[in-house]
Amino acid sequence: MNSLSTKVSSLAEDATSTVREVKELDERRPDFPGEHLFVLAAGSLLLLAGAKSRSMLGRGIMMGLGTALIGRAATGRGGVARVASALTKLR
Repeated sequence: MNSLSTKVSSLAEDATSTVREVKELDERRPDFPGEHLFVLAAGSLLLLAGAKSRSMLGRGIMMGLGTALIGRAATGRGGVARVASALTKLR
């Protein structure tokens, strides 16, 4: 039992480390104009496709990914949240 819990905790640490590395890589890359609009469009398309899916599993996966992409568009590096905060500073 102890070796199983050790393996599980090791896998969890590896996954956390990998996610952290991907986030750092994403932060270092340059933005491109309109990036949040493309992500918003992809998320919207996934939501629509998920709503039309016949499979409950497919519906859940597509709608989950669509929601995540829309959240990324709203709060991501070049997203709506940054534009909104810049606009409130101008007032």
